[in-house]
Amino acid sequence: MEEFENIAISSRIRLARNVDGLKFYTKLDSDIDANYITNAVMKTLENFDAFSYIKLKDLSLNECNSLFEQHLISKELIENKDISGVAISEDEKIIVMINEEDHIREQCIENGFNLYKAYRRLNKIDDQIISSLPIAFDKNLGFITASPSNLGTGMRASVMLFLPALEMQKEMDILFASAKERGLTVRGIYGEGSQAKGSLYQISNQGSLGQSEDEIIDNVSQFIYEIINKEKHAREELLQTQFDELKDKTIRAYGILTNCNILDEDEMMDLLSLVKFGSALGFLEISDDEKFMKLFYKGASANLKEIFGFFENKKENIIRSEYISKEIKNLVHRR
Repeated sequence: MEEFENIAISSRIRLARNVDGLKFYTKLDSDIDANYITNAVMKTLENFDAFSYIKLKDLSLNECNSLFEQHLISKELIENKDISGVAISEDEKIIVMINEEDHIREQCIENGFNLYKAYRRLNKIDDQIISSLPIAFDKNLGFITASPSNLGTGMRASVMLFLPALEMQKEMDILFASAKERGLTVRGIYGEGSQAKGSLYQISNQGSLGQSEDEIIDNVSQFIYEIINKEKHAREELLQTQFDELKDKTIRAYGILTNCNILDEDEMMDLLSLVKFGSALGFLEISDDEKFMKLFYKGASANLKEIFGFFENKKENIIRSEYISKEIKNLVHRR
């Protein structure tokens, strides 16, 4: 998988589960039901590595949004913050959202392209939750979920891809159409309803009814292999036809990030993307890719406010430029 490192950023498995006999979260009869779900899930998680549990009602809206920017929680969880919560493993790879669109949303995120690794780890927790709680299940429909698209296994398998070359070659519409034909969907960096930023896209299955977990993962994986190879070929073509232009564009992005005085969030995403692309093409060197990728959310509005407070007399775009400039100087070098 090493050859895919600069294309496949992360892999995620998400499982949707609901407690039999209880209404979906939007129609829960009382806080008693919500607390029952929370307590039962947390008791089950005691059998595994240390989890920290956060009640969203104890957080400010900005703190909630910072977790969303980090891909740790969803917008739906924030919208239901009075009764929702999230359990996060010590390594932040396993996240269990409680009282979201479904009563329980389990997910595991692994670096790179490795859906089966994420599934194997999450499946152990899911088995315990299913054995500990009366989970709603129908022999024909599978797991009963709030959204019909999740009926069946309740699984969503997704991979975050970095696709700057296919963007530059105007191939994304073809990719969207091809994904749809395969029963897959392409979303932006923050999932459903979000736009692509920084050339980052999430590709996942659209539905899960009538398919096993292995079939879903294999179907998504096959398409991911194809897209990765297309991106690799697109990069090779661009290097052959636009070498000087690409080198200038990516190094210029590095120069802007290290010297600008004002930097808004969207421009930050675009410039970070170009710097990462420059590293993949050999024009720049990133010393720690994991730290570099965290800049995509650390420089976002809510996380920036958590790091620096609410800026007082300084404007957000100036704080962002100072912070990103300092980090880029430490993490990125010209070759």
